[in-house]
Amino acid sequence: MTAIVSIVDDDEAVRLALSSLIRSMGWGVRLYESAEVFLASGQVADAACLICDVRMPGMSGVEMHERLISQGIALPTIFISGYPTPALEAKVRSNGALVMLEKPYSPDAMSHWLSVALGGE
Repeated sequence: MTAIVSIVDDDEAVRLALSSLIRSMGWGVRLYESAEVFLASGQVADAACLICDVRMPGMSGVEMHERLISQGIALPTIFISGYPTPALEAKVRSNGALVMLEKPYSPDAMSHWLSVALGGE
């Protein structure tokens, strides 16, 4: 079965670009426009990896990640942000996230971290 990467980002262009990159690498993708939609989807358990924007209307990516952890769900998580700060990066790393990539990130950086998350490296 193909690994499913769940992308949670309020920016449709980001979701679509990431989706194309991930599909080109041979993995499956599911797209969600908000943390709330992802959490309510009934598909959280299907995800092998989570790529999540930090800043979104409603629940932030960090809040969603903390909720998943509190439910015992520890998905390999890659955060993306246009506004990373050392404090924010330290917070997500202490919560178990793999990395925080600054937008715009390179496709090579995303490919590397997806390989780490999905056991390819």
